[in-house]
Amino acid sequence: QVQLVESGGGLVQAGGSLRLSCAASGGTFKTYTMGWFRQAPGKEREFVASITWTGGNTYYAYYTDSVKGRFTISRDNAKNTVYLQMNSLKPEDTAVYYCAAVRHGSGVLVWDGMDYWGKGTLVTVSS
Repeated sequence: QVQLVESGGGLVQAGGSLRLSCAASGGTFKTYTMGWFRQAPGKEREFVASITWTGGNTYYAYYTDSVKGRFTISRDNAKNTVYLQMNSLKPEDTAVYYCAAVRHGSGVLVWDGMDYWGKGTLVTVSS
């Protein structure tokens, strides 16, 4: 079993930045593709970004179009942690952000296809 715990959410003004963290325990972290999803009030949960370790110091990262150029996903396999650096935040980025892990997968991820899920952290962007 893999446990995922998100942190770093909060209230920020539009144009500001936040960094989310997701700490994993209970599994071989580096073998999992890690993803971030979000669910805004009244909307369906959506994929945000994913990162796959491809060996050595190389990773494959993928982003949904709405966050490209603003968000950066990264991971530290030594710390069993994945991050989501969010810059130039907009009010429409307001959502609960979830971390999830899947053993087999890369690129665009599907929530129901993940193996493990965190409980989420709330990000609120004020205008």
